[in-house]
Amino acid sequence: MSAQYEQDIVAWANEQARLLRAGRFDLIDIANIAEEIEDVGKSEQRELISRMAVLLAHLLKWQYQPERRGNSWRRTIQTQRKRLLITLEETPSLKARLTEMVWWNKVWLEAVEQAIQETNLDVFPETCPWTFAEIMDENWLPEETLSGYQNRS
Repeated sequence: MSAQYEQDIVAWANEQARLLRAGRFDLIDIANIAEEIEDVGKSEQRELISRMAVLLAHLLKWQYQPERRGNSWRRTIQTQRKRLLITLEETPSLKARLTEMVWWNKVWLEAVEQAIQETNLDVFPETCPWTFAEIMDENWLPEETLSGYQNRS
């Protein structure tokens, strides 16, 4: 690893961009450039997971805490839906993730963990009960749960 990369990644990135534009391929830090490019893709994937988990957690809170529903939750749901659509539009290769059960399981676990922390409820389903179409439908919200639940507080 180059010393500049370890000490000041911004200075390193600017220098690498200058070298690339100047056609000085013999001087570029190929290994670290490749790593940074891969990290950009991973960052986009993490953003997709994070946004979807926030959306799902709020849908869970909406369903399981009807007495606490409000405009703040509604705005968060709307905002996450819009930002997810923008992310998928700007990075169409991420759409493939939406068909992967392993990805959905990871997102669901994160959403449930958030919902448990924010509600003190431990009653959420083991798998997502909604379709992707429902989750992303701007006019859809889950119904109040009919089953009883236990408050953990």
